[in-house]
Amino acid sequence: MTQDATQDALLKLLSDHLAGVLVTLKRDGRPQLSNVAHAYYPDERTLRVSVTDDRAKTRNLRRDPRASYHVTGPDRRAYTVVEGVAELSPVARDPHDETVEELIRLYRDVLGEHPDWDDFRAAMVRDRRLVLRLRVERAYGIPRG
Repeated sequence: MTQDATQDALLKLLSDHLAGVLVTLKRDGRPQLSNVAHAYYPDERTLRVSVTDDRAKTRNLRRDPRASYHVTGPDRRAYTVVEGVAELSPVARDPHDETVEELIRLYRDVLGEHPDWDDFRAAMVRDRRLVLRLRVERAYGIPRG
């Protein structure tokens, strides 16, 4: 497999699976892991995750934006780890702000249509949600064979 084909196969795991493990760095340098759902946008080489403002992963990323993300294939042999520098959107403050619009896009890309978008919009503000964007700088792992 060529280097480009290997990279494509590794990144395809991000598109094929909607959940993985986000790794951020605690203040003492040890990893903090969180199981999360994601959407991967290959045209941007960016992974997006909905997070809340008060969680450890969010605090960790504000202090040190370096992050890794791990996805495993169904056979548990194939896996991809991507690394990058996280960017955090502003916290949702109004049901119709840009952050909420991005959270709606993310929800649709992961789960489809929501039964009550007005309720969803209000919940994003109430929960102090924001979007974590991780642009893939490096990918490694074992692609599907």
